[in-house]
Amino acid sequence: MFLFDQRRAPMLVSLSMGLAIPPLPDSSRVNSAGHLEVAGCDLMELAAEYGTPLIVYDEDQIRERFREYKRAFSVRTDDFDIIYASKAFTCIAMCQLIVQEGISLDVASGGELYTALKAWFPPENILLHGNANSRDELERAVRNEVGHVVVDSLHELKALDETAAAQGKMQKILLRITPGIEAHTHDFIQTGKLDSKFGLCLEAGVADDAVAAAMAATNLELIGLHCHIGSQIFGLEPYRKSIAVMADFAFVCAEKHSFTCQLLDVGGGLGVGYTSDDDPASIDELADIIVKSVADEFGRVGLPVPRIAVEPGRSIVANAGLTAYTIETVKTIPGVKTYVAVSGGMSDNMRPMLYGAEYVALIADRPEAEATITVTVVGKHCESGDVLIKESGLPDPRPGDLLITPCTGAYGYSMASNYNGQTRPAVVFVKEGRARTVIRRESYEDLVHLQEHLEP
Repeated sequence: MFLFDQRRAPMLVSLSMGLAIPPLPDSSRVNSAGHLEVAGCDLMELAAEYGTPLIVYDEDQIRERFREYKRAFSVRTDDFDIIYASKAFTCIAMCQLIVQEGISLDVASGGELYTALKAWFPPENILLHGNANSRDELERAVRNEVGHVVVDSLHELKALDETAAAQGKMQKILLRITPGIEAHTHDFIQTGKLDSKFGLCLEAGVADDAVAAAMAATNLELIGLHCHIGSQIFGLEPYRKSIAVMADFAFVCAEKHSFTCQLLDVGGGLGVGYTSDDDPASIDELADIIVKSVADEFGRVGLPVPRIAVEPGRSIVANAGLTAYTIETVKTIPGVKTYVAVSGGMSDNMRPMLYGAEYVALIADRPEAEATITVTVVGKHCESGDVLIKESGLPDPRPGDLLITPCTGAYGYSMASNYNGQTRPAVVFVKEGRARTVIRRESYEDLVHLQEHLEP
């Protein structure tokens, strides 16, 4: 019996027996043993083999999301780029998958760039981002001939020009502009407001000064403009507003600096469904508003329509992934609450603590069982705030049960830490009944391999 097909219903759905099923990967089903499986792999068996916490991705779903983006934009325009935001989740195997799907890559640090290059990712299809890139990171980007660098400040513009000159190279760049548009999402993941730490603001002529400096730079070629208004965005109107602002700015730049915007990167941010309260737009709806807005707004100001780039991350991997935990203890405070403590927590999923992100849970060997108790799911770390789910209905949770939190494919492993000496989890891709390790579980030896003994 298939539990869930996200392509048909991206929210919580109810089975005929009236049970709420979380936003599990597309291939999720209950097998003949009564266990939850993904892509033909029994989660109980995976947990026994790899240990917990364990992060599991439906590989085919990741590939299908990339293809949905390509289809959605290709039926509306011939001039576009899909650039995966690797900060959502990246590793060598993920980079290789992206190459196979014909997608470009956005990296936000020297480490993400290094990972991509270790995967033999074509550097011409890499875009380097970041609000505080070091000279070393810029030097690596230029030396490896990345396709574009998104310049975030006047200081970076000067440093990058000097770096490219020292290597005798021309570097293509975009300028990240802060459009002053507020996306309706958590304050911590809004990046397009006037007071954002990201980008070059339009006020007081800062962005204008950057265009002038970029046009005058001897070793930089200004190709286009970039903006990104935030993450986990449900309402799409802010995209249209930000594109209108960018078109107005492009017009000023054309008149004042003879700059032609060849590429407009509108960033990412499309929301996904974590709970039944979430109602995200579809990829098709996103493509509709972006392609139409770019054509309309650049037409309004009398400029050629630039090539469009988008940077999906969360909407590619979030629903494709889940995390499996072992329930270690169940502790009831009579008349107050019941705590279910699991084998991981804030070291593998910081989002609930950082953003107040909400998740749901189920038990892997009885996913269809009716909830009998409302519990608080907590991690094992020495922090009172290490709470994964404040309230979750579960069917008689017991120590040793395998608890599943769906929709952890984005910003889980990427933000993972070794707090309290916790080893970071293994990550596996599952497909057609087979699981393959893409990141092995850390060992205790891994925890100390950079540490030195105090000399006597």
